[in-house]
Amino acid sequence: MFKTLLLAVDVDDADGAKRTTEAAILLARAEGAVLHLLNVVSDSGMAIVSSMLGPDHSRQMADKAKSGLEAWAAQVIPKDVQAELHIAQGTVYDQIIQAANRLNADLIVVGAQRPQFQDYLIGPNAARVVRHASQTVFVVR
Repeated sequence: MFKTLLLAVDVDDADGAKRTTEAAILLARAEGAVLHLLNVVSDSGMAIVSSMLGPDHSRQMADKAKSGLEAWAAQVIPKDVQAELHIAQGTVYDQIIQAANRLNADLIVVGAQRPQFQDYLIGPNAARVVRHASQTVFVVR
């Protein structure tokens, strides 16, 4: 049923990504699916901020995110799970949806919240993905 899974993770929040990753691995194994791991680097938000940070700042952030994702994946993704790594830069929920469309994902796996949002049932990025994605979305709480 699901042959291409997209797991959106924040490798800077390894504890928060743990349950989401475990669920995605179980799904990938059960379905014999390819697991695509996506780490989104937030943009600076405003052009004036970007210009003050310098032209290489975006590239440096993406390089740092890529090496972080590679190191994290080497530790948590088992060898029997086929995984591909992706880095995107921009608005988190928008990049998740764009990646899912580009990869023809059958399922998007996201975490329900960030730690500072304990009072909410679902975080803002996950909520937007659920509302706007054309794929099935599996939300792990």
